[in-house]
Amino acid sequence: MIIKNGLIHDAVNKDAYIADIRIKEGKIEEIKADLAPEENEECFDAKGLNVYPGFVEAHCHLGLDGWGIGFEGADYNEHGDVCTPHLRSEDSFNPQDPTVSQAAKAGITSVATGQGSANPIGGTWIAVKTVGECVDDMIIKTPVAMKCALGENPKRVYRDKGNAARMSTASVIRGMLFKAKEYLAKKEAAGDDIFKRPAFDFKCEAMIPVLKKEIPLKIHAHQANDILTAIRIAKEFDVLLTIEHVTEGHVIADKLENCPYPLAVGPSLTHASKFELQNKSWTTPGILAKKGCQVSIITDSPVIPQEYLPLCAGLAVKAGMDPFDALKAITINPAKQIGIADRVGSLEVGKDADIVITNGDPMVSDTCVCKVFIDGKEVK
Repeated sequence: MIIKNGLIHDAVNKDAYIADIRIKEGKIEEIKADLAPEENEECFDAKGLNVYPGFVEAHCHLGLDGWGIGFEGADYNEHGDVCTPHLRSEDSFNPQDPTVSQAAKAGITSVATGQGSANPIGGTWIAVKTVGECVDDMIIKTPVAMKCALGENPKRVYRDKGNAARMSTASVIRGMLFKAKEYLAKKEAAGDDIFKRPAFDFKCEAMIPVLKKEIPLKIHAHQANDILTAIRIAKEFDVLLTIEHVTEGHVIADKLENCPYPLAVGPSLTHASKFELQNKSWTTPGILAKKGCQVSIITDSPVIPQEYLPLCAGLAVKAGMDPFDALKAITINPAKQIGIADRVGSLEVGKDADIVITNGDPMVSDTCVCKVFIDGKEVK
């Protein structure tokens, strides 16, 4: 198949250009002007339309917090145990939930989704495409991160179970990391001698990829002091880190300048519903991008419906963010953050043919999505 004559915004080059895209076996095979169709090759004329990479969300709960089912049906927080690194989000993900197809039709083609932020350590997240009937067929990568949380959520949920202060929450994360580090050292020292190995510990086993820098800690941190605590813990244990929400990132922008840790900013299209959100601002992603940070914009769906991810980027532009930085914040930057940029996040030869065609700027509210392709197949 060829998509011809579209104005391509590839999330690599700042300036858009008119060219054709050839798709074969679900991948982008060529991007060139005036590609000649092969015999019986299907063509779609995108003249006058805009062509984008499929939009990517670095942080949401799509498929775990269902449409119209309320708190009782939500499947993304374990309230029975303060520390649950052994839980895997794919075991709760529901591909049949209507929000998944709603996301796909709006052009959000890949997301990182998983546990909420009730637990100081909640478990591992997955990256999925937004089409499919079985989660195993939708997964791009698993695990992508170990979800953790600082701030008010763990304090509120576990206040009566010995976790009533920020320092308590941080100590749970540190304690698990210390325990897993010791467990791994004993396991490696034992080698193949099963009789010398430590007794199997499911939670410690789940933390080993973090200690080996195979996946990052994905730490929920709204308030400035929580952001800095997340960085402190990552440095203490020499582990990878992504920081989620970053609501007060603009307050400590100088501290975060050229931050080595990816920042996922949002959800911003909401009321400041708790104390740690009082400094919420649409200026945050733009300020941090100008400071040299790798910024993603997030909906935290269902907090903001998943389909409004491009609109959130547009509101950041309205507040001063560079439009190209905003485009990268919903395409290549989140793809990098969740470790799937080799497949998605930009229009480049060899990547998955996840493509969105619109009649205007998708960050503007009156723009319509004309066609969406995931792995080269049109989303109906």
